[in-house]
Amino acid sequence: MEQIIAKGRFHAAHRQLGYEGKCAWVHGHTWRGTFTVRAEAFPRDDLDMSVDFGALKKIFKDLDHKMLVSEQDRTFLDAGLFEPEGVVIMPGSNPSVENVTHYCMNEAIDRLTSLFPGRGIDYDLEVMIQETDNNFFTLHRTVSI
Repeated sequence: MEQIIAKGRFHAAHRQLGYEGKCAWVHGHTWRGTFTVRAEAFPRDDLDMSVDFGALKKIFKDLDHKMLVSEQDRTFLDAGLFEPEGVVIMPGSNPSVENVTHYCMNEAIDRLTSLFPGRGIDYDLEVMIQETDNNFFTLHRTVSI
């Protein structure tokens, strides 16, 4: 079994719609993320590399200095008020750490699919997002690409 681990961080803001407490207000975090990708044997490209770490870390970079929202957040989705390039829509009803993790997982699957399409590789993927020093969420999926 082979394994790749790519770590990164990003600074992003969010708010929890409908939440009773301080997280209802716009606030930011220095989020940290870890991608762990396992396969029995990774395919290799012309440079004899399997998965470019930068392809995975770019997912985090693309979230850096952005406002993370849900589709229900009409205020931040108003292009007349906020630049669309600075807003990223998360899955689910709120941009919780759980939904940020699902977003990163979906992006990782898209990146792996584009690297070696149709190869029938079984990947064991894990994404861990750390929202604060003490709060983490981990998601695990096995996909065949």
